[in-house]
Amino acid sequence: MHSLLDLSPALTWENAFLSGNGEVGIMVYGDPREERVVVNHHRFVLPNGTRDRRPPAVAHLLPEIRSLLLAGRPAEAQALAADGRSLEWTQPFHPGWELVISRPASSGEYRRTTDFATGEVTTCSHWAFVSRADAVVVQRLTGDVTLRLTGDLPGRPETVRYETAAGEQDGQVFLRIRGAYPPEGRGAAGFEGLTLVRPRGGTVVVEGDTVTVTGAAEVLLLTQAARHDESPTEPLPAADLADLAELGYDSLLSRHVALHRPLYERVTLDLGATPDERARPVGELAGAALVERIFHAGRYLLLSSSGILPPRLTGLWLGAWGAAWSGDFTTDANLNLQMAGVNIGALPELIDGYANLIRGQIDHWRTNARQIYGARGILAPSRTDGENGHLFHLNADWPWTMWLAGADWLLYPLVEHAETTGEPVPELEGWLAECRLFWEDFLAGTDGSVVPSFSPEVGPGGGPLACVNATMDVAAARHALGDSPVSGRLAPYRIDDRGALAEWIADVPPYEDHRHVSHLYPVWPLHEINPDDTPELAAAARQALLLRGDENLSAHGSLHRALAAARLKDGELAWANVRKILDNGMFFDSLMSSHNPGREIYNADAAISLPGVLLELLVHSRPGVVELLPALPSALGRGRVTGVRCRGRVTVEELTWGDGVRARLTSPVGQTVTVIHRASGLRREVELPAGKSVEIA
Repeated sequence: MHSLLDLSPALTWENAFLSGNGEVGIMVYGDPREERVVVNHHRFVLPNGTRDRRPPAVAHLLPEIRSLLLAGRPAEAQALAADGRSLEWTQPFHPGWELVISRPASSGEYRRTTDFATGEVTTCSHWAFVSRADAVVVQRLTGDVTLRLTGDLPGRPETVRYETAAGEQDGQVFLRIRGAYPPEGRGAAGFEGLTLVRPRGGTVVVEGDTVTVTGAAEVLLLTQAARHDESPTEPLPAADLADLAELGYDSLLSRHVALHRPLYERVTLDLGATPDERARPVGELAGAALVERIFHAGRYLLLSSSGILPPRLTGLWLGAWGAAWSGDFTTDANLNLQMAGVNIGALPELIDGYANLIRGQIDHWRTNARQIYGARGILAPSRTDGENGHLFHLNADWPWTMWLAGADWLLYPLVEHAETTGEPVPELEGWLAECRLFWEDFLAGTDGSVVPSFSPEVGPGGGPLACVNATMDVAAARHALGDSPVSGRLAPYRIDDRGALAEWIADVPPYEDHRHVSHLYPVWPLHEINPDDTPELAAAARQALLLRGDENLSAHGSLHRALAAARLKDGELAWANVRKILDNGMFFDSLMSSHNPGREIYNADAAISLPGVLLELLVHSRPGVVELLPALPSALGRGRVTGVRCRGRVTVEELTWGDGVRARLTSPVGQTVTVIHRASGLRREVELPAGKSVEIA
């Protein structure tokens, strides 16, 4: 269950097998005679003039913007708020370079693998991983090889210049590459790679920018990647790589696995597939074996792409320039969906990279609030490249300044982290207070209406996007304000004449053929609307899901629906949305996913979000409450899951179902929790002594 096997080479980068340490990623593909390894780095973004772009200073126009919206003139309000700006994109994520490994003709059976528990990618004569312990790409080759580095990747802008070289220094052989961005880009200067070539025996020939090794027992390659804010005057130092090489491949792998394996193995899912079903190559996996493998592959990709930052739209991997949507962090849906399996999936270490993203630009969020609304507190953007958190991606047609829920929405994974671990990140309380301050200032002097407002990424009746009282914004305000008197002035949610939770609280025409379901924010990730406490609103939220069209069957749309359905305890509806992912050609051979059916647009949403979706079907929790199998679909008739973390510092050490339901719970602190199994009517108060497991059947 914890590896991938393919018996055919990957002839395109999209089907490359993947490894990463949360900062650097590699993509291994190609045929036996010419293998290729793309090197990626989380902070490789192409300067495009927006790194220092600031939000529009339109706070003085707020009264006029509000008047236009209340008068039913949203297009004019959007144009006024845009301040004459055209739509600008974040600095695009891009690949670094490629290592090309050329060999003489080879014969015999071909196979390639990825081991999720170790992070190691292998082919017949090539072993590779990216070390969490030593921050280098480590590769071992056998046979005669010719090696070179190249920046000649698809879509490379002519203005990005590469220099490659090979050479010897102090008895060591190196490959070097340096990429330089255009100087007018107003961003970083470029990036660099250094590969140590350390053969064991054999003959080494350096010619031009290539290294040829013949007759060696093996060749060890160690690679560093770095980004330069300013043009470097000295090359990357080689001494550190030479010292590491003395350890050898196996020792370097052991150091890495000691960090990687414990995180990966904390949660496992067994759906009863047979050993023969599990042993099939990736293209032949089906049924329970496929779902198991997608679950574990998703955890592997999440872990491998999370470190200095959380996953991007493409995780940490890209084999061509020109990533869709800049390959950035899209924050109105995609990023939070990818984080869905972090806290409940027992990966608290990964929250550091997520907090780093916010921490690095929280001052920009303050500037957004001040310049756009004249408010204290924080206002988050709808997308960021990881460097600039200013809200500048907007124009007269896309009023992103009017999406106000962003800070509350983006802080919620940190709230959930605090609930699951009892250890909040140090700044969380202050950030939540600033979120509350923004809403207090924004709503001051109003009747409690959220105006302007925006429900990503759709407008009433499919028309202009600016609106009054988008349900998502109202939910965010209510959540951020808590028990503040201001919260009581907010409008109640509306159930429309079809019995559905309305996307806008005003009585405006719906628009259902859309990928986003932002108005279900009170259902997921918030717990405000649920079948137990708010049954009427929960039924309306379910009706909203049933009425929603699929637009282009985008992965994030289907999985967002599945998460909401799981919270509404409708396992079959949740599974129907999962099936949209499983049945429509959404996965590449690495089990990385695409954004749309037919493997269109390399995108990590489905791959990395699915583990969180599956866990929500099996365990739901709130502080003091643990629900077992809250939304179990008939397709998952039996199984076993281990290690699920609950909000409230409870761990479901093991949960089995099929021939009855059994669970084992533990908590680091003594507490009493309510355990629910809805299908059998069980609702029991269970005492959990600190550190002791308790069995429930």
